[in-house]
Amino acid sequence: MPLYEMLCITTHVSTYSHIRELVRQSASHVMHQGGVVRAINSWGTKTLPQRMKRHGPLQNVADYWTLHFDASPRTLRSLNGIMRRDPRVIRWTVLKLADKVEDLADRGEKLDMARNPIPENIID
Repeated sequence: MPLYEMLCITTHVSTYSHIRELVRQSASHVMHQGGVVRAINSWGTKTLPQRMKRHGPLQNVADYWTLHFDASPRTLRSLNGIMRRDPRVIRWTVLKLADKVEDLADRGEKLDMARNPIPENIID
């Protein structure tokens, strides 16, 4: 299965429960389809480079997070459909990092799971 990285920009709300639920939903979808979630990272709240709008009013600030996962192309298409329909998502992009994790190791790159483990409170 290919290794992907998804960067997601979500609407900012003072409580982070909506982001936690979106991350849980995304990771659960990947895992239920036979994929593997390798890392989840929060980049925090940042000012957007320009005002953005999707499913609602213009936004000036947003919350950024990434998800590293292995999944089939079919799972990736369905995950993109979830992101497209979700009103909490402003923008997202998915990058294919490698066809196999071993390909990253061959190039000298790797996901440092000791430094960026999956937080226990995100996925129950």
